[in-house]
Amino acid sequence: MLKKNEINTLREKLNKSIAEKEDYSKIYKLSVELDKLIASYYQEQN
Repeated sequence: MLKKNEINTLREKLNKSIAEKEDYSKIYKLSVELDKLIASYYQEQN
């Protein structure tokens, strides 16, 4: 459950960064972090 909360929190940060047109490098970094968390979550489910 903790990982789902982390994913949702990071997704919100990413969406906010995109909406506020923040620097591409920050958006990219958040996106990569989110991808890693999602991949980790699904690996744990198996």
